[in-house]
Amino acid sequence: MTTIGEALVRALEARGVDTVFGIPGVHTVELYRGLARSTVRHVTPRHEQGAGFMADGYARVSGKPGVAFVITGPGVANTLTPMGQARADSVPMLVISGVNALGTLGKGYGHLHELPDQQAMTALVAQSSDRIVSAEDLAPALERAFAGFATGRPGPRHIEVPLDVMPLPAAEATIPSVPKSVLPPEDRIAEAARRLAAAERPLILAGGGAKRAGAALRELAEALDAPVVLTTNARGLMHGHPLGVPASPSLAPVRDLIADADAVLAVGTEFGPTDYDMYGAGGLAWPKGLIRVEVDTVQLTRHPAELGLPGHAELVLPALAARITARAAARGSARAETARDGAWDAVGPAMRTQTVILNAIRDALPGAILVGDSTQVVYAGNLFYDHDRPGGWFNAATGFGALGYGIPAAIGAALADPAASVVALIGDGGAQFTLPELMTAVDEKLPIAFLIWNNHAYGEIASAMEAAGVEVIGCTPTPPDFEAVARSCRMPYRRVTMTPEAVAGALADNRRDGPVMIEIVMPPPA
Repeated sequence: MTTIGEALVRALEARGVDTVFGIPGVHTVELYRGLARSTVRHVTPRHEQGAGFMADGYARVSGKPGVAFVITGPGVANTLTPMGQARADSVPMLVISGVNALGTLGKGYGHLHELPDQQAMTALVAQSSDRIVSAEDLAPALERAFAGFATGRPGPRHIEVPLDVMPLPAAEATIPSVPKSVLPPEDRIAEAARRLAAAERPLILAGGGAKRAGAALRELAEALDAPVVLTTNARGLMHGHPLGVPASPSLAPVRDLIADADAVLAVGTEFGPTDYDMYGAGGLAWPKGLIRVEVDTVQLTRHPAELGLPGHAELVLPALAARITARAAARGSARAETARDGAWDAVGPAMRTQTVILNAIRDALPGAILVGDSTQVVYAGNLFYDHDRPGGWFNAATGFGALGYGIPAAIGAALADPAASVVALIGDGGAQFTLPELMTAVDEKLPIAFLIWNNHAYGEIASAMEAAGVEVIGCTPTPPDFEAVARSCRMPYRRVTMTPEAVAGALADNRRDGPVMIEIVMPPPA
C-alpha cells in the first residue's frame, strides 16, 4: 500500500525535486517514510528558519522551487521569516508541513504543537496554503503550487497534511505537464517595440525578473543603444558592458539618468523602495514613457505605466528584440558612463572601500556566487557593484530584510551548484542569528567561504540611530570568539585585515572539500 505521505514524496520526485531541507519530527514521520525510499537528497539544518533560507538560496541558483519539510506549530512558525523573504524577492519555495489530526483542529484541546489556525497563519505570508484531507486532494494541491511557480510571480507556497491523513492509502499522483508561459498579445509587443525604437533617449530598468534573460537583454540594449540600470537582484547581467549601470536607482546620478530618458522599459522590477528609495528621501521622478514587462498581472496595476506586457522576461525580451532594427551606437554608452561615474562618487569613501573589496573577491573567484546578509559590505554592493555572474549576487538587505539569511542561503546555493565557488558575506551580528547552520555546511562538505565582517556591532543600525539623533543603545552585542567557533565546527579559519589584498589572498587558499571561515577584523565602535 502506498500512503499519502509516500505518494506526496513520489510526486515531488517526479516533478524534478532533488533536494529537501528539513528537520524530522513526530508530526512528519510519515513523510520521511516516503523520503527514505526516494532519490531525493535530505539536508538537515539546525533550525527551521535555516531550512527555509536554505530552500531560498537553492531556488535562486537552481531556478527550481526550494522545498522544506517542517513540523506542525513551531516548525511552521519558524519558517514564516524565510517565507516572507522569498515572497518579497519572488523566490519559488514550497513548505510542506504536518498539522494536528483533523478532528482536533480549531478545538483548543491543548495538543502538542497546537495553533488556533495554522493554515490561516501561513496563508497571510504564503501565496497559497492548501490542506490535504483525503487522497483526492493531493494532486490538485501540488498542481496549484507548481502551476503558480511556472506561470505567475514566484513566491512561497504551503501544503499541510494532518497527522491522521498522512498514513491513509493513496494512488500514485498523476503528474500533469507544466503549463507554458504565454506571450503578451502581438499588438502590444509591436507597439512597445515601436515606442522604444522611436525614442531618442531610451533606458532599460532591469530587476530580478530579468536575471534569466541575460542574452536577450544585452541584444535589446545594444539594438536600442540604451543604458541598463540594474537593481540588486539583477546584478551580474551586463557585466563590464559599456551600457551597464550596476548602481542603485536610489542614487541621484542614476535618478538623473532615469529622469532624462524619454522612454523607459522596466523588466521584472516592482519599483520597491529598497531598490528605488533606499534612504527614504523620496524625490524619484516617475519614468516617462514607461513600458513594463512583468509576470505578475496584479503588479502591473500597482504603478502607472503607459503600456504593460504581462509575461516572463525570457520570452518577452527576445520578441521585442526581433522587432527592433539596431541603431548605430550614439550616446548610450556615454549616458551610462556619466551615471556610473556619478554614482561611484555619490556612494562616498566608506562604501567605495567596501566595494573595492567586493571587486577583489570577484576577481579572485570568477563566476562565484556571493550571498549576503544585512551587513555594511552588502549595503555597499547594493549601492554600486558589478558582479560577473547573472543571479550570482543576492542578499537579504532588500525586500523583507531578514537578518540571519547569509549562512543558510549560501548552503542552499552551494547545493544547487556544486561546481560554483560560494562566498557568504555576513556581519558578526547577523551571523549570530543562524550560526549553528555552519555545521550543516560541514556535514554536507560544501566548499563555502564564510566571510565575517566583525566590527563588534550592528553598525548599520547604530549609524541610523546616530543620523536620527537617537542615543545609540542595544547595538553592541558581544560577538563570540569566531576562531573558537570555527575550531568547534572543525572548520579551517583565517583572520585578515580589511584590505583587498588580504581578503583575496585568503580566498585563494579556499579548499574544495569543505567550508572555511575568514574573519575580517574591523575596528569596534568607539
